[in-house]
Amino acid sequence: MMGGGITLNLRFGESRPEPAPQFVMEAFQSLEVTHTDAGRSGFQLIFQVGRSGSLDLKDYQLIKNPLLKVFNRVIIQMMMPPTARLLMDGIITNQQLSPSFMPGQSTFTITGEDVSVMMDLEEKSVEHTAQNPQTIVERIVNDYRSPYGLVPEVQAPPNQETPHRNDRIPVQQGTDLDYVNLLAQRYAYVFYVTPGPGLNKNTAYWGPPKRRQTREIQRALSINMGYFTNLNSIRLQNNALSATKVAGRNQDRQTNRIGSVNIEQSQRPSLAARSPLAQGARSQPHTRLMQFRESGRTTAQTDARAQAVVDRSTDDVVTMTGEVDTDRYGDLLEIRKLVGLRGAGLTYDGLYYVKSVTHRIQRGDYRQSFTITREGIESTVQSLPV
Repeated sequence: MMGGGITLNLRFGESRPEPAPQFVMEAFQSLEVTHTDAGRSGFQLIFQVGRSGSLDLKDYQLIKNPLLKVFNRVIIQMMMPPTARLLMDGIITNQQLSPSFMPGQSTFTITGEDVSVMMDLEEKSVEHTAQNPQTIVERIVNDYRSPYGLVPEVQAPPNQETPHRNDRIPVQQGTDLDYVNLLAQRYAYVFYVTPGPGLNKNTAYWGPPKRRQTREIQRALSINMGYFTNLNSIRLQNNALSATKVAGRNQDRQTNRIGSVNIEQSQRPSLAARSPLAQGARSQPHTRLMQFRESGRTTAQTDARAQAVVDRSTDDVVTMTGEVDTDRYGDLLEIRKLVGLRGAGLTYDGLYYVKSVTHRIQRGDYRQSFTITREGIESTVQSLPV
């Protein structure tokens, strides 16, 4: 029990994990799960081990248990009445034993990453004849549907082409994960795997960042508000070097025409009232300028790529890091969604995008460290969900 009615549920196994036996849960000491909006998520579980009976004569009973062997699946679930929340569906990739001369101080640690790590084990040389990027990604992800429950959620990129075999043949050099990420980078897309919906299922998303697609606002983070305060710590920074304009020249590979590239404004809706490159707003006097030097694109693809660079450059102008007390907050902070901040003052109050969350859990204590970001200063809303 973590407090506030929150209960930890662990499952271990090869293809369909089962609830951890009682002696495993009794040995549990602490857990850390880290989620980020880009790249793989990870986890670390620490157990207390010792030799207290005939079953431990040759080795620690916990270490010998086949449930905790490397490359087994681990499902971490938080029971927060009236709902159950999936924190992780991952793979054990590392074990660490730390024996101690002091009784009861020996620990056994297992570390792992989400199930997308299994897409990064085998380098391949594969031709994807007459297939566009969307089809390629769907086929690769479907190869992992049976053992790890991966279900593709793939968005068609703008201006994608299906190359004729006499024109060019897309060739994969590297692991499945490397190639999927390479295809994503070409369109300023992202690829990540999230647990659910439901046990033993995982969603593999390949598409544009969901930073501005969600309008779901989580409960507000509060500081300096007496009884309503739910933050243990907070630190804010405003990075004036983040916002970037893009300029340069490009030769359209279809028409051979040379055109100019000049993107100075972000097209994304802003969470801040004052953003350096917001459309229609006055830019800050000094802004970083990047020369566009990528080749082999059409004019439409070049403009889309340059616009994506400008849009992304404003995402992290204002960054806040801190720690929330889960018992007082009463909920889990979720990445890729919006959250409100109040009590920090007019300049920094308002809506933010949740970029990363690290869950730190031990008996009787549950804390969440986080990083949230937005495009500038001052709020765009007058009230927040509490």
